[in-house]
Amino acid sequence: MAFTAAAFVSPPGLVVHCMSNVPESTVYCGPKSMQSPDRRVTVTQIKQKHKKGDPITMVTAYDYPSAVHLDSAGIDIALVGDSAAMVVHGYDTTLPITLDEMLVHCRAVTRGAKRPLLVADLPFGFYESSSIQAIDSAMRILKEGAMDAVKLEAGAPSRITAAKAIVEAGIAVMGHVGLTPQAISVLGGFRPQGRNVASAVKVVETALALQEAGCFAIVLECVPPLVAAAATSALQIPTIGIGAGPFCSGQVLVYHDLLGMMQHPHHAKVTKKFCKQYAHVGDVINKALVDYKEEVTRGAFPGASHSPYKINAADVDGFVSELQRMGLDKAASAAAEVADKNNTSKSN
Repeated sequence: MAFTAAAFVSPPGLVVHCMSNVPESTVYCGPKSMQSPDRRVTVTQIKQKHKKGDPITMVTAYDYPSAVHLDSAGIDIALVGDSAAMVVHGYDTTLPITLDEMLVHCRAVTRGAKRPLLVADLPFGFYESSSIQAIDSAMRILKEGAMDAVKLEAGAPSRITAAKAIVEAGIAVMGHVGLTPQAISVLGGFRPQGRNVASAVKVVETALALQEAGCFAIVLECVPPLVAAAATSALQIPTIGIGAGPFCSGQVLVYHDLLGMMQHPHHAKVTKKFCKQYAHVGDVINKALVDYKEEVTRGAFPGASHSPYKINAADVDGFVSELQRMGLDKAASAAAEVADKNNTSKSN
């Protein structure tokens, strides 16, 4: 007897994450001509790309629509970032977002992105207390959020320890060094790192420590290109840069930033120096909303072409009569008037 994923019922609240986007129907009849041959990108494939020198692409995603777009574009890694706190929830920093909120974003992205490797940030306050807390949070992200891996910000030795513990628990970890937004209390704000000898050396040392802990990749954020180049050369795992120049193994940008959507003011202060806007989607959205408001205000929308649902002409009189019987004479007159207008427009 053949089994498919549909044959198994998951516990309530648990999202089943399939490692392939091949639909159930192809189990019996084989791939269809229009079916994409792509499968879910794996950590192994990311390592293979790095070994061959192929650049790695990563973009943040926070919901189903953004995940679908990343999927269609063939992006390698979809990062469910804690930056959602700023660009989605409107907070000043990434600190307020909770693990439960991150899980909602994770599940939405899982439903939309069938090909990219799925990585989610461990949010602030959910992995720093102990290795046990870190493992528990990472497990929830994989089991309840249906992610493939987690990302954590490093710097303190305890976070390196947490990364090692999570890896030893069987969960892939991506590290993050340089500007670590969760540490703005210590850093004194969203400040670039690696701009003096001590800071630059710390970036490289922390990246090496994360590699030793078992991380499969490292994000380098807001560091000088030569520091990123040094770290990339020193490591045997890929680096993914954001505001770190062109010498990393790959690049990551925030979805809202690269599309030119409206940004949170505090977030915009950081991103504007290094983020290339590949579109100005925010301007398109604003114009569409203004046009919609104007058409509704002057009664141009909805017109006949956007009012498709009809009542059978034979039932119009019966409906009007029922309204009159109910004592709703004004409603009956309104219905009859619309019916007359529709008949007139048809005859013209």
